[in-house]
Amino acid sequence: MSAKARQTAEMSLDETATFTIAALIQEKRAMFEGFTLEMIDTGEAVIRTRYGGSGPPLLLLHGHPQTHVMWHKVAPRLAQDFTVVCADLRGYGDSSKPPTTPDHEPYSKRAMARDQVAVMRHLGFERFYVAGHDRGGRCAYRLALDHPERVLKLAVLDIIPTGEAFRRANMAFGMGFWHWFFLAQPYDLPERLIGANPDYFFARRWYGKEPPAYFAPEALQDYLRCYRNPATIHAVCEDYRAGATYDFALDEADRGKRRIQCPVLALWSSRDELEEWYDVLAIWRDWANDVRGRAIDCGHYLAEEAPDETYAELHAFFSA
Repeated sequence: MSAKARQTAEMSLDETATFTIAALIQEKRAMFEGFTLEMIDTGEAVIRTRYGGSGPPLLLLHGHPQTHVMWHKVAPRLAQDFTVVCADLRGYGDSSKPPTTPDHEPYSKRAMARDQVAVMRHLGFERFYVAGHDRGGRCAYRLALDHPERVLKLAVLDIIPTGEAFRRANMAFGMGFWHWFFLAQPYDLPERLIGANPDYFFARRWYGKEPPAYFAPEALQDYLRCYRNPATIHAVCEDYRAGATYDFALDEADRGKRRIQCPVLALWSSRDELEEWYDVLAIWRDWANDVRGRAIDCGHYLAEEAPDETYAELHAFFSA
């Protein structure tokens, strides 16, 4: 073994982690040129936040199993006309992982929405636009329901409301979205199984043997670095446990009684199940007064697979 190899092998875990994180920060600076990185204490959680640009405030929320870095192809372009804020949801990325409770409320979308209101207030924004993909979309529409005075416009990417998905669940949904039910199993079955080989689980569920070309290596590194953290794995499971319990109950209580008051843009993948299974616009029109949207010719990861179309749709909607 060479001296350099021996030195690397003998490096402590803390030193290795510090080296890796420093390298990733440098890489993501290039991806988010001109953006500021800040850890914002909301009182309930500390949220990794990256913001830049000027103009009306626009909050971008990521999905599972990703981090705010998923917006790297879209956010800098939107920042030409908006003050763009990209945040890791609590439990994800480098945001903190609050203690769990038996009712899973700390990982409900209501709790995540409270974080984002606090983040935007910290940055000086009482009212703002918000767009969310996947789990971030669930946080975003809950934010619009719980804090209608805050949200000027809402964009949801590749989702229908959580309650609607569970109410319509059938064998096809269970087979296609098996992770909804696996991750929601009681502690600590999924934590133990994922923790045995998080890289395998990440790849097996979301892309197969080889990472697709639309995942930038720097972005994939950030997703995997965070996903390997046992605390993240537990938080992810709590997110899905909350979805199947607390979030579902909130949606059932609101369905037909409370509506999203702001304009809504729904975008979804034409190659995934949403297009095949649901009339997406009709479902969102049961929840909101002003809904528009369309399918985009890509898979689930709209902002990375079809960044030009995703940017164009978001820019046109939030600029109008």
